[in-house]
Amino acid sequence: MTAIDRLTDVELVLDRLAGLRAEVARVIVGQEAVVEELLLALLAGGHALLEGVPGLAKTLLVRTLAAATALSFRRIQFTPDLMPSDLLGTEVLEEDHATGKRFFKFNRGPVFAQIVLADEINRTPPKTQAALLEAMQEAAVTYGGTTYRLEQPFFVLATQNPIEQTGTYPLPEAQLDRFLLYLRVDYPTAVEEREVLARTTGAALPEPVPVAGAADILLAQQLVREVTISDALLDYVTRLVRASRPGHTDVASVKEWVRWGAGPRAGQSMILAAKARALLQRRLAVTLEDLRAVAAPVLRHRILLNFRAEGEGMSPDQVTRTLLDQVPLPRSPLA
Repeated sequence: MTAIDRLTDVELVLDRLAGLRAEVARVIVGQEAVVEELLLALLAGGHALLEGVPGLAKTLLVRTLAAATALSFRRIQFTPDLMPSDLLGTEVLEEDHATGKRFFKFNRGPVFAQIVLADEINRTPPKTQAALLEAMQEAAVTYGGTTYRLEQPFFVLATQNPIEQTGTYPLPEAQLDRFLLYLRVDYPTAVEEREVLARTTGAALPEPVPVAGAADILLAQQLVREVTISDALLDYVTRLVRASRPGHTDVASVKEWVRWGAGPRAGQSMILAAKARALLQRRLAVTLEDLRAVAAPVLRHRILLNFRAEGEGMSPDQVTRTLLDQVPLPRSPLA
């Protein structure tokens, strides 16, 4: 492929991404930061966990994104009695009417979609939560000794409610680490809330239309990988992630409040999310601001606080802000 062809690909992807963002905004009022972070996960090829109280349009946001990208979509309502086979599928006994022979056929479950909404994922037991692990990490499902590949692109977008604790099962750390970003969905502003009321109580609701397809998303993911990052910024990410670990840091608040710090996957996620942000803003190189902008959603589910910190109301976001303040910045002008 020539440089001119590659430039054409970049311009096409940037135009499609701008159209995708505009189409989501046409349906979803406000929540610009959440929409951008969700797009970052999409472009980086990762999964996202959305947390917010009921009624903040988390499910509508995911549905709108699926409709605007023309990707296959399935919503799974997680409940305490949900079984792994309800996600992955199951084998059923069938008979060939021509020969009379019986055989087992695998009926695929709802995880075999390109965008899977795991609604209220913390309402189902760990055994069922773990059924998503292979799909999220390997983009495949193994059943009865046979591995089935999932259609690309593939995303798990999960929601959880932070205020209802009865009957919930906190996600294990291994499951949380599979999510590229942990997004917080907050209340709208007064102006946005008024617009929501006006839109949703009228005669007609805006319906999203497809503005990008699977091929566009896959091309965008490939281009994200080609966005450059300087050695100085790679060193900065390494220092930032390692400084989150109590045994490898000079940051006093980490030593005092953190039980376990972020692992290497956090650095990978930060770089990919920063590359996606750069591309979304029509740049082909990562800046320091890109990395600092994605630090909170990358680290908030990977920094585990100790009991003292939780008792005093500390949060992983506060630790992340301290890290950003105290970890030395790159000296290189290219950063």
